[in-house]
Amino acid sequence: MNPIAITQGDPAGIGPEIVAKAFRDAPEVLRHCFVVGDVATLRRAAQAIARPGIGGLPVAQIGAPHEALAMPPRCVPVLPVPGIPGPQPWGQVSAAAGRAAADCVVWAARTALRGEVAALVTAPLHKEALSAAGVDFPGHTELLQAEAAAHQGVPLARMPVRMMLANDELRTVLVSIHVSLRDAIEAVTQDNVLQTLQITHAALQRSLGRVPRIAVAGLNPHAGEGGLFGREELEVIAPAIAAARVQGLDVHGPFAPDTVFMRARSTPQRAGEFDAVVAMYHDQGLIPVKYLGVDKGVNVTLGLPLVRTSPDHGTAFDIAGQGIADASSLVEAVRMARQLSA
Repeated sequence: MNPIAITQGDPAGIGPEIVAKAFRDAPEVLRHCFVVGDVATLRRAAQAIARPGIGGLPVAQIGAPHEALAMPPRCVPVLPVPGIPGPQPWGQVSAAAGRAAADCVVWAARTALRGEVAALVTAPLHKEALSAAGVDFPGHTELLQAEAAAHQGVPLARMPVRMMLANDELRTVLVSIHVSLRDAIEAVTQDNVLQTLQITHAALQRSLGRVPRIAVAGLNPHAGEGGLFGREELEVIAPAIAAARVQGLDVHGPFAPDTVFMRARSTPQRAGEFDAVVAMYHDQGLIPVKYLGVDKGVNVTLGLPLVRTSPDHGTAFDIAGQGIADASSLVEAVRMARQLSA
């Protein structure tokens, strides 16, 4: 059995405190997990979430991932990353915080790629801090893609990845990720849509144990209304769907973006029509999932040779250090990582 690695995230944000809170409040879910980060940063986070009349949360330094398997419940095992800075001022963007967050992700990714951990869960980082630190990637997904490609000795183009946002009611996968809306529209090509469908199909077939039923959202209002509001559905998206069906994928659409997510949503009262929706760009796919509850949403990177999940929220600099951040999404991310790596 291998443990699950959790990166501390940006030390100026809520990442360390939601990690500490998860270990305190969900010990069964966090069993056999450890934190990749800085011991002093996690100890400060444990103090930030302390409650009157309740004993402190112990933070223990470990020297190797397997040591986490023997740790008692409600103890935070931290494997220090050499050379990263310690605690940073709460709520402030800085190159030091960005570098610390990035170095933790790189260390954890390489450890996962060597097979020493079962999965990787990443606490939130700040994209502006990453940029200030000179990191050439806008977020976790792109950084992990680069590490995986380097590990396998292939160019980035040979390591296509996609972002999936999921909760108990809805899964959505994005054709493009962290780019401008103008660039996102340009990214809606037949090859990109087909590749997204292939990655989604492969990932969900593994996790569901059956062929997934996938819906595809249109790019334009009313899915183009037969070409009246744009021709991308006719000339790009529909041909990609047809090519996917030839390959045996159970794919349907393109559907009007303002209704397809409701059709796919699964509730106790009604099963959804689809297992996932492929969305054409970032906000089209993320707004429906986040509207259903940021505390339950989980970000999953599809296409990597490792399991990676993360909470569906950011660093929340405005409340960092106050001990009030909700750890529910992180707990769900750990839970999903455990399921996907089983």
